Amino acid sequence: MSRRLLALLNVVSVIIALVAVAIVPVAAQTAAPTDKPTTAAARKNAPPRLPAGRPDLQGTWNFATITPFERPNELAGKQALTDEDLAKAEAAAADRLIDRAPRAGDTGSYNRFWVDQTASAFGTRQTSQIVDPPDGKLPAFTPAGEKKQAALTEARKRSAGPEDRSPGDRCILGFNAGPPIVPGPYNNLVQVFQSAGQVVLLNEMNHNARVVPTDGRPHGKIPQWSGDSRGRWEGDTLVIDTINFRDDGIGALNQRLQGTDRNLHLVERFTRVDADTLLYEFTVDDPTVWTRPWSVSTSMRKSADRIFEFACHEGNYAMPHILSGTRAEEAKARTKSSR
Repeated sequence: MSRRLLALLNVVSVIIALVAVAIVPVAAQTAAPTDKPTTAAARKNAPPRLPAGRPDLQGTWNFATITPFERPNELAGKQALTDEDLAKAEAAAADRLIDRAPRAGDTGSYNRFWVDQTASAFGTRQTSQIVDPPDGKLPAFTPAGEKKQAALTEARKRSAGPEDRSPGDRCILGFNAGPPIVPGPYNNLVQVFQSAGQVVLLNEMNHNARVVPTDGRPHGKIPQWSGDSRGRWEGDTLVIDTINFRDDGIGALNQRLQGTDRNLHLVERFTRVDADTLLYEFTVDDPTVWTRPWSVSTSMRKSADRIFEFACHEGNYAMPHILSGTRAEEAKARTKSSR
């Protein structure tokens, strides 16, 4: 190779290097506006992630809300509360939280210390938790569903034995633990744990822990009180699919699901919207009971509260009192018939 050619190659190399140095800052400046916000507020509210990249759903979440399950008739046709509607609803909820003395002759119920102190439709202005059907109401029952409702109404009139009582009365399951998780008057906390192959949902009510595999394994075949759950990720949303419910499981416990049977198919969706909010959605499908599937959407808020043991049986005299009352009625009937 000649000296003239070597000199020419050196000059070209220097020119290429200078052009590259000049281009890099320009490229960097061009890309900067498309970057995600990096303000302190944005970093604080951004949904946290686990080291592997999945959204971090862990922590204790409060799902109490004043949003009614079904849309009240006076709000028919409205999907969202106006400022006036919201103020009225929150004022009414705050009034209900006042611990008043029971009326004369009324033994009263739980005092307000034990009731969830919320007067907020947290995270939503929805007029109902039900978002589908669009009218915010549960769909119509099938003929079989109507027959089941009549049978349940009749069953509530008798207490021949503990088997006639719901799993909640028998301290087997919590009335709001689910699945699905439906707000109740108290104990509206759920704690979420995550690992590489599973998610655990620990409900405050009856301290029910639902272990949900997320490793792709198939559903089991044994009917269970809370069904058989399997989880998967769809983007940043945890989707939990549950089947194989017992006929006397959730359907005999949860007021909103009474009458459901082993045909119940439940799909839940958990999405962490920001540091303090977990969006919870679910769809219920049981063709035995309802003429169509129906869906709910609600928000949970991050809580610093701790979950303590729910000692359901401790000091619980309801069951013996209910059954002794039935025995007394039976004795009274026998005495009357023997006269």
